[in-house]
Amino acid sequence: SYKDLPISVYQFQNKLRNELRAKSGIMRGREFIMKDMYSIHASKEDLEAYYQAVIEAYKRCYHRFGLGDDTYVTFASGGAFTKFSHEFQTICEAGEDYIYLHRGRDLAINEEVVDEAVRELGIDKSELERVKTAEVGNIFNFGTQKSEEMGLVFTGEDGRQHHAYMGSYGIGITRVMGVIVEKFADDKGLVWPEEVAPARVHLVQIGKESVAAADELYDTLQQAGITVLYDDRAARPGEKFADAELLGMPTRVTVSDRLLETEEWEVVDRRTGKQQRLTTSQLLATLGNHCGACRKV
Repeated sequence: SYKDLPISVYQFQNKLRNELRAKSGIMRGREFIMKDMYSIHASKEDLEAYYQAVIEAYKRCYHRFGLGDDTYVTFASGGAFTKFSHEFQTICEAGEDYIYLHRGRDLAINEEVVDEAVRELGIDKSELERVKTAEVGNIFNFGTQKSEEMGLVFTGEDGRQHHAYMGSYGIGITRVMGVIVEKFADDKGLVWPEEVAPARVHLVQIGKESVAAADELYDTLQQAGITVLYDDRAARPGEKFADAELLGMPTRVTVSDRLLETEEWEVVDRRTGKQQRLTTSQLLATLGNHCGACRKV
């Protein structure tokens, strides 16, 4: 019945694909994780409004991934579904796609449909910049095509049977991870954006006398809701620091014997390399401000 619509369902699930060109590690593999969502609507207008709402929600997601400034909603081939579908393409030299970009109009077109699209949009191809990208998401407006194929109908307000309007929306979680690595890693290792990092802080404990202080700081950070990867191994400082850079958590905090007297811990920003000495309260304030800024996006 129309009273049950709209409906949307989603899942995060492993997918298997007979990928003929498996390459570039997790950028293009035969097994990957995908976020899929489908929506069912009673009218074309309702589907179009929801479709646009998903576009805006996806934009916010990519901003939180750290990719927002380089990710574009891109006109793409809709195949049998619609004249143009949309992809989310991120500028990335490790990608396999090319898009034509009009930065002034925030307009992007997949190379496969650029000639047809510029005619439809009434723009000059010479105004566009060709850039290499990786596809990190896609959305399709099926109209009633899929419901007609499946015989999916609902009872409308008029008491008659109508084919439902459907949309499909996906984010390639595994590929997004690969793109993040390709864009932000340096010669020392990974550099995770704060919102998607496995842990916010990489806590390094050095020396025999600082164990209790490091344990206490770990507990304090955890109680404040800050995720921590705690390296309390009996390893050399250089090895611990190298591993911290390799793993790429946003902030490295070092608690060592020589810092106990001042109770100021060495704090290093993985992305910028900026170092500072902070007390526990200052550290909590700094991490809290950073996390809050991320969640406002």
